[in-house]
Amino acid sequence: MNDAMAEQNPEKSSIAEFVELLRIEELDENLFRGTCHAGAPMRAFGGQVAAQALTAAGRTIPRERLVHSLHGYFLRPGDPTRPIVYQVDRVRDGSSYATRRVTALQRGEAIFTLSASFKKPEAATERQRTMPPVPGPEDLADPFVAWERSAPEDYARATIFRSMEMRFIPADAPGMPRELPGVPQQFVWLRTGTPLPDDPLLQVCALTYLSDLTLASTTALHLQPHMVQRTEPNRALLASLDHAMWFHRPFRADEWLLFAQRSPSASDGRGLAMGEFYDRDGHLVASAVQETLVRERPRA
Repeated sequence: MNDAMAEQNPEKSSIAEFVELLRIEELDENLFRGTCHAGAPMRAFGGQVAAQALTAAGRTIPRERLVHSLHGYFLRPGDPTRPIVYQVDRVRDGSSYATRRVTALQRGEAIFTLSASFKKPEAATERQRTMPPVPGPEDLADPFVAWERSAPEDYARATIFRSMEMRFIPADAPGMPRELPGVPQQFVWLRTGTPLPDDPLLQVCALTYLSDLTLASTTALHLQPHMVQRTEPNRALLASLDHAMWFHRPFRADEWLLFAQRSPSASDGRGLAMGEFYDRDGHLVASAVQETLVRERPRA
């Protein structure tokens, strides 16, 4: 996500229900259309583009097959004032796995491509990394309250945040893992601001959207904190280059999920961020990786 989501049209970004962010229209077989709000001035928010592309792919798959991974590339900035057409290619339908490729188009040009894989659930022996014993969301302050107080004009413009909830865990909070040298980290509780239907596809698509809210800012933590915590002028130009996710276990995106994020590298104008999602019971439900364009703005 570009770290300037406050720069959007408030009349077009006020969302009463989070599910509206995922809504697409079926135009024809394998062809869908949606609209996306801005993530930066005149740039469609990449997390929403990816989530709608995954929604389009899932609409061509039998309900008993669940998405287990996605890989996407952001090719051009999307225009939030124009609709986006999603063209689905039914690459493969095997006995256990199925693959879909989606191309998001504006003005006849590809702005985003997505490959997604779906499979039938099966029983297997399980293991996972243990969730760190960090404070729960009920013990943390709502960052939007402080943001509204410190930057009321930016907060007023960023009406899209009314459709979600976030809680940042302080670096010195009990249970926080030790930060390794050269590997900045941030831990955030996330959930949609309104309930979602009991539809596994919509839950996964909602998490795809949420996953793009803070990963890019993780790659720039050596320069500045996330925008809702920042009190100084923006020092970094950020844009998502690619995005990958793996979905390990069932979850609900309208219930609190811990997003544990780290950035092991920043160089050549690019930063890499990795994150893991845990539910309140400590189950590792999903993983995400993103490479981001990171350029430091010249100081005034």
